[in-house]
Amino acid sequence: MELLQSSYICLFTIITLGFLMGKISIKGISLDVSAVIFVALFFGHFGYVIPAEFQKIGLVLFLFTIGIQAGPGFFEAFKKHGRLLINLAMILVFSAGFVTWLSCSFFNIDLKIGAGLFTGALTSTPGLAAAIDSTQSPLASIGYGIAYPFGVIGVILFVRLLPKMLRSNIKDAEEKYEKEKLANFPEILKKNFIVENENVFGKSIGELRIRFMTQAVVSRVIRDGNAVPPSADTILQHGDIIKAVGTESALKRVSLLIGPETDEEFPLNTKYDVRSVLVTNKDAVGLSIGQMNLIGTYNATVTRIRRSGIDITPTPASKIQMGDKLVIASSRENLSQVINIFGNDDRKLSDTDFLPISLGIILGILVGKLNINIGNVSFSPGLSGGVLIISLILGRAGKTGPILWSMTGAANNMLRQLGLLFFLATVGTKAGSQMMETLNQYGWNLFYVGVIITLFPMIIATLYARFVKKMDILTLLGALTGSMTSTPGLAAIDPMTRTNAPAVAYATVYPIAMVCVIIVVQLLSAFS
Repeated sequence: MELLQSSYICLFTIITLGFLMGKISIKGISLDVSAVIFVALFFGHFGYVIPAEFQKIGLVLFLFTIGIQAGPGFFEAFKKHGRLLINLAMILVFSAGFVTWLSCSFFNIDLKIGAGLFTGALTSTPGLAAAIDSTQSPLASIGYGIAYPFGVIGVILFVRLLPKMLRSNIKDAEEKYEKEKLANFPEILKKNFIVENENVFGKSIGELRIRFMTQAVVSRVIRDGNAVPPSADTILQHGDIIKAVGTESALKRVSLLIGPETDEEFPLNTKYDVRSVLVTNKDAVGLSIGQMNLIGTYNATVTRIRRSGIDITPTPASKIQMGDKLVIASSRENLSQVINIFGNDDRKLSDTDFLPISLGIILGILVGKLNINIGNVSFSPGLSGGVLIISLILGRAGKTGPILWSMTGAANNMLRQLGLLFFLATVGTKAGSQMMETLNQYGWNLFYVGVIITLFPMIIATLYARFVKKMDILTLLGALTGSMTSTPGLAAIDPMTRTNAPAVAYATVYPIAMVCVIIVVQLLSAFS
């Protein structure tokens, strides 16, 4: 059709048909947004190709938003699962290299083509660059072109079907994941305690170091029926009642230090108030509660932080993030000033500042062009690696001077969805345009080898992770796509879960897998 010769009309036609196809469910299995790539393959076969610029734009948007979202949890996940995920990536990539060598020996295929088959099966463009450089042969490009289409499709199908094959319930896995998150952030409670321990009579809250000794926050002191805001200089007297906020274990320590719990409740002093305040002021982001000195300056206390649906007990070292909801106890005369410090303007959360996004992507592109030498092995992170590495670092930092790197969940989801749709549509048409030609020219044996290189290592890695190391399904899905350096695979997982567990695992193993791919390419080239 002449109308479809227009690239942008063709692009949005593929996206529309992909969405319609993705809604089709067979025995509970649907392709969702990943159906776009299958529609794109069909269009590509008939000569419709989306310009490569859309692929690059989609790729950087998708990976940047993934990194920004995963950044805060990436380093914690690396400490917890780092060694296991690194081992998984190495098992998958090196087993893929072994399968490549074995298959090429069996089918009498030149290892120069084999190096290309290996990088295509793992959809690794930096790997292909390394293969072309090390083999000094165009055969690597041919192998890459043959293996790449199934490298894309095979990973998508594998991760979409894997939960069914393993009989894993995604919802159960999500609940377990959320419980583990909550285990790190226990429920925050508030209770009243009567001052009856004679060792604390006549001593100030500062002298007793209640926050340090108990990890609980004193939100008010009640004396003679009146509630007053606490400060470090507040002297505790026999019979006073304090209201403390913290975890169950923290409140038990308060009872041991101060005195027994009481169910007696007292109304707030008319000059005293407790308010939930939303953090929307960029100047407050990245500062710790201790740095802000709210108690000393405004006689105000942050008693609770609610972040991403989780309540956190604040400490002087707790850093404020954009979108946090703080529960603040303060005198009424100072409360308005405290609110101004944090912003409390929910309209600002709906605004998206594109300066940090564009600046972060530029930094990622520049890092991707760096040449890294490890011994005799030289490689570049490439566009994907550079953008992902920088976005993880910026996501972790949250803020640099006046620049706020984090973004709202709604803005992140919108940009990520847009990016992956552009990426999938472009990659699909490109692969579809070459698939039949390369198969007709070089025979089906090369295609079969590419299929084996794609599937066999994923099966080995799955068996190791699931049945030896008992890895949860969400982390496993992300680790598999990261080890296969498959952004389309991660895109296929994205609509399967509301958690970011796969994205964190993907981001953890991707850089390791990328380096391993280049090492294996060097080994294959040495044997060719």
